[in-house]
Amino acid sequence: MDDREALLKKLIVAEQQFRLACTVNLAVSNNVQTFDVPVEWTFGKHRVSYEDFGLRADQAELAASHLEMTATFVICAAIRDALIGYFSDPKSHANESVVAAFQIGRMLRNAFSHSMISPVWSIDKDCQNCIFTIEEIISLNTTGLQNKSVDWRDYGGPLAIFKFGRFVRENLLDNKVDPNREKPPFPTVACYQQGRLILRRIDELPTGAVKLAEAGAGESLNLGNGHHIRIRSDGET
Repeated sequence: MDDREALLKKLIVAEQQFRLACTVNLAVSNNVQTFDVPVEWTFGKHRVSYEDFGLRADQAELAASHLEMTATFVICAAIRDALIGYFSDPKSHANESVVAAFQIGRMLRNAFSHSMISPVWSIDKDCQNCIFTIEEIISLNTTGLQNKSVDWRDYGGPLAIFKFGRFVRENLLDNKVDPNREKPPFPTVACYQQGRLILRRIDELPTGAVKLAEAGAGESLNLGNGHHIRIRSDGET
């Protein structure tokens, strides 16, 4: 197998893993993620029961968010490796997008390498106080980040990472996503997400819930923190 083909396939798998991690995080937030494990699991010489290996719902919420973060490391590492395999010197390439993609992927990978659970920026001196940008996709301003904990605001959050991987695949590695590919089925739980705010339509208020506000067709609701919901004239959000 060609080395480039292998690197590309690893990047595709890394993207799928990242999407799965985000999906699991959403399912946990929506309380629809099952936590079933084998009643008893044996593997080699080891044996565990569901009581030891299983997760409670309250444990899963934190674990799911960290799963999404560690998947960020995986996709950034795959981006960095692919760029090294495709370009002889991505750090000094004539294409500024190649340089930015390499540096952003490399620095995020390095941050997670030092601590997967609580990544910390470790930025080379020649990359400090710099801005690496792929227009409309992802941007990293390294000013003041050295030795600080990684925050999603530093690079734009999970969708920036997803778009980052797609940009590298399609624009730098020339691997276009097939528009006629088989699409996933429509979600069984229809919801909309703005940042970390999840919106779900329900038929009736849960027991104990209190209605704080309502809006009719053509009106908007201000949810705070910059979030608004506008009701279309046909009653859809």
